[in-house]
Amino acid sequence: MPKHVLNFTVNGDKTEVLVQPYVTLLDALRDEAGLTGPKEGCGTGDCGACTVHLDGKPVASCLVLALQARGRTVRTIEGLGSATTLHPLQDAFVRHGVPQCGFCIPGVLMAAAALLDETPAPSEEQIRYGIAGSLCRCTSYTKMVAAITEAAGMMKKGAAR
Repeated sequence: MPKHVLNFTVNGDKTEVLVQPYVTLLDALRDEAGLTGPKEGCGTGDCGACTVHLDGKPVASCLVLALQARGRTVRTIEGLGSATTLHPLQDAFVRHGVPQCGFCIPGVLMAAAALLDETPAPSEEQIRYGIAGSLCRCTSYTKMVAAITEAAGMMKKGAAR
C-alpha cells in the first residue's frame, strides 16, 4: 500500500512525514516524527497516556488516524515546556512529587494544560473531571489535583504581570 504525505505543524514546527493510511497519529508522532512523549498504554483511548492537543483540543492520539491531522496543529508534551523553562504544570508536578514511573504523566499534563486553557481557575471537581480520562497506577490523584491547582494560580499570577 502506498504511503501518503502528511503535512502538519507539530510543536510549532512545520513537519512532513510519510505514513500508511491506517497509521494512527500516535504512531506517526513516535515512529516518524521521533516524539516519544505520548505513550501507547491501551490502544483503545481508555488510559490517556497518548493524549496530545489537536488544534488546541485534547485527543487520544491512538484513536486518530495520522492523515486526519493533515494541515492541522499538534502539540505534544515535548512542546509544553522546554528543558530550561518548564511549563507551570510541569514545575508543580515535580515539586509535588507527582511523577512516579512517569508513563502516564505526559498525557495527564496535556489533559491538565487543555483544562487550564479553557478554565484558568478550575475547581477541584473540574480538575478531577478534566483528568478523568488519564489512568495512573503509581501515584495519588490527590497530588495531581494539588499540583494542577497550584499551577493554575502560578499561571494566573504570571498573566497578571
